[in-house]
Amino acid sequence: MSGTRSDHGSASVMAIGILAVAVIGTTAVGAVGLATTARVGLAGAADAAALAGADTLAGFASGDPCLIAAQAADLNAADLESCIVSGSDVEVVVGGVVLGVPVTARAKAGPPPEEPPP
Repeated sequence: MSGTRSDHGSASVMAIGILAVAVIGTTAVGAVGLATTARVGLAGAADAAALAGADTLAGFASGDPCLIAAQAADLNAADLESCIVSGSDVEVVVGGVVLGVPVTARAKAGPPPEEPPP
């Protein structure tokens, strides 16, 4: 026997500690991945809401641009927090909750800018 009696079981304690660190690390990486995926989805919802509002403003659909933007946000599991119509542009802010934290995304849509003549 090379170790003393007080060394018995220390490998088990170390293995449990390593396993705990691995579980915590895996959980943290999973949470970051989930938050990133949800943030990208929220950005897509903002884009869809702004485009729907701009299409309505341009006459491609009937109704109020901000109401249509709210419906588009809702269809994408987001809440329309603000909608500003400025000229022929619609700017929206949508919100959601990711891992218990409120998150927002914004988007603006309208006709393409006019290019100067050549």
